[in-house]
Amino acid sequence: MSNSNQINGLKAAAAFSLSEDIISVDAFGSGHINDTYRVTTKNTHGKSFLLQRINHYIFQNVDGLMLNIKHVTDHLKTKIAHLPPEVQESRVLTIIPTKSNDLYHLDDDGNYWRMFILIDDTKSYDVVETTVQASEGGKAFGQFQLQLADLDASQIVEVLPNFHNIQFRLDNLNRAIAADAHNRVKEVSDILDFISSREDRMKTILNLAAQGKLPLRITHNDTKFNNVLLDQNDQAQCVIDLDTVMPGYVAYDFGDAIRTIINPVEEDEKDLSKIVLNIPLYAAYAEGYLNEAKEFLTDVEVHSLLEGVFLLPYMQGVRFLTDYLEGDHYFKTKYNDHNLVRTKTQFKLVEEMERQEEELKSAISSVLQD
Repeated sequence: MSNSNQINGLKAAAAFSLSEDIISVDAFGSGHINDTYRVTTKNTHGKSFLLQRINHYIFQNVDGLMLNIKHVTDHLKTKIAHLPPEVQESRVLTIIPTKSNDLYHLDDDGNYWRMFILIDDTKSYDVVETTVQASEGGKAFGQFQLQLADLDASQIVEVLPNFHNIQFRLDNLNRAIAADAHNRVKEVSDILDFISSREDRMKTILNLAAQGKLPLRITHNDTKFNNVLLDQNDQAQCVIDLDTVMPGYVAYDFGDAIRTIINPVEEDEKDLSKIVLNIPLYAAYAEGYLNEAKEFLTDVEVHSLLEGVFLLPYMQGVRFLTDYLEGDHYFKTKYNDHNLVRTKTQFKLVEEMERQEEELKSAISSVLQD
């Protein structure tokens, strides 16, 4: 960490309500959105703190963002109020307020900072390695949704409007096609045919919602596996990274988790023959998730889960392609057709899912029949 970053971190940390003097502020983790630091203080009895500079260019409504996290974490703690305080702190994020009792600190340079208790003695995985891990990830997100099922979704602000709205994403793509600002549309006619031929199915969740058949829930909206903390025995402890918690549909969370679990290669793998479905990991996640969530899910929500599995890689492919046609201004790229490679990877994943749809469907059915 550079001296200037360390100085900024120390200044920001000093604004928060800590009972002991600060010893150090050190860079922590590998997140791509917010800058994160570990804060160590004197006599913390083994407790450290997590300081983050919020990326307010992405999350422009910081008030709404932090109120969302407070509503959610307060509600989650009511569900585990019977547990000792130290156990509660390992199961739900705890916000540390500023000395003026605010949820965040705004510094003189216009940067927004927040602080949590750091949940130590845990680990996370970027790639799922075992069915036990997959099952625990499903359990964590299923329990997360279950515990929030009775929290009024209208209390939660939509901090990233239309984040998982496929109609919005397709409209953006169509505008990029019409503009063709970089003369790339002629390269992707086969991909555009792929998108068009599946468009009706991919609107299933939106259509069910419009018909009033899907309840609006509070969902996480970024269910990649490293947003679950596990203990040293790979047992789920806590769901983290609550920035994208918003009103949504459960199939979005389920589908996004499966998208990152079921595919054994990176999302920019050029050799499409390497994209094969890891059905055991998928089945383990589905089992862990449904054993928790089936308590509150409606029949229509259960049936929508498989639609979410197809939708999320399709939607991610649409987003990559849109960025490619617009000149690669949103996603970071390492070479000229990086976003095009990512697009093809996502759509090959959709094709593999279509080929094994019955296996995907039966994995969900078998859990419900147990």
